[in-house]
Amino acid sequence: MLKPRRSPLLLATLSAVGLAGCLADSLPDDEPPPPPPSGSEASLVSNPTSAFNYFVHQGLTKVQAAGIVGNLMQESGVSPTIYQYGGGPGRGIAQWSAGGRWDTTHDDNVASFASEHGESRWALGTQLDFIWFELTEKGYGFGSLKAATSIDAAVTAFQDDYEICGECAQSQRIEYAEQIYDDNGGGGGGGGGGKECYSGTKGKDMPANACVQSKYDGDWYQCDNGDWVDRWTDPTACDGVYPL
Repeated sequence: MLKPRRSPLLLATLSAVGLAGCLADSLPDDEPPPPPPSGSEASLVSNPTSAFNYFVHQGLTKVQAAGIVGNLMQESGVSPTIYQYGGGPGRGIAQWSAGGRWDTTHDDNVASFASEHGESRWALGTQLDFIWFELTEKGYGFGSLKAATSIDAAVTAFQDDYEICGECAQSQRIEYAEQIYDDNGGGGGGGGGGKECYSGTKGKDMPANACVQSKYDGDWYQCDNGDWVDRWTDPTACDGVYPL
């Protein structure tokens, strides 16, 4: 089941070194949403952690979620507004191709999916939902991914059957996957660490695990070891009670 509509999120600028895609100007026919105000919870969300948590919440193991995110980090840095260097066809976190799965492929493209759900194609939540749709409804190696019990196997399954890349730089994808797995303690998010997070909504540092409903977009975020994460990882974690 797809999660409810989420507000558009942007990632802080990442280095394009070692990525299959890189930051460039916005597409003229469909402008990305403006960045959230500096200091707002949305502006401080760690996209790789948020994506990792999303896939764990969908029921994948932590290893399988890390395998996906390792691929996305190599493709785009998990930036939903990125497109391929030099004007190439790649768009978004998975670098779907314009003229293909980004905006054209019948019954299977980001643009039509976003339109059907009343969302921006440039939003992180929309693109994560689309990956889940393609995995579960269209295949793209979902069986192989679900069978993976190691990070190497999970990275390979998503790389070969979902990304279907040419020069894949598999070792780098595995390194990114191991990094996101370790950064989250091998866990599924939701307040695993003890570092505080600064809240623009509250105007102060918030303790680990605290939930804040952002005044910017109305969504709930939770402080997870120094990073704000979208609280789709555990729907009961931010149920209007502040703080936890």
